[in-house]
Amino acid sequence: QVQLVESGGGLVQPGGSLRLSCAASGSIFTIGSMGWYRQAPGKQRELVATITSSGSTNYADSVKGRFTISRENAKNTEYLQMNSLKPEDTAVYYCHANVMPYSGRAYYSYWGQGTQVTVSS
Repeated sequence: QVQLVESGGGLVQPGGSLRLSCAASGSIFTIGSMGWYRQAPGKQRELVATITSSGSTNYADSVKGRFTISRENAKNTEYLQMNSLKPEDTAVYYCHANVMPYSGRAYYSYWGQGTQVTVSS
């Protein structure tokens, strides 16, 4: 069993910053790509950023230059540093990871429970 637990969401004023964390735990042999997604009310879930096991990153155009994704492989943890936040960044943020468990020979997709980020004055 693998779990992803997010932390770091909250309420922030426009122009402010937040740092999200996502820690994976359980029967983990190795983790491949990781990422962050978000879902605003009435909208579909969308990709925010992804990072491979070797550190290559990819960002949605809407967050380029403002958000930074990173990971600590030794801790099975990923982060999302969010700067210059805008009201349109308000959403529930979900972390994602492709995990190979000790019991398997394939990668499986896991999601966190979501953390609310609200950008408002």
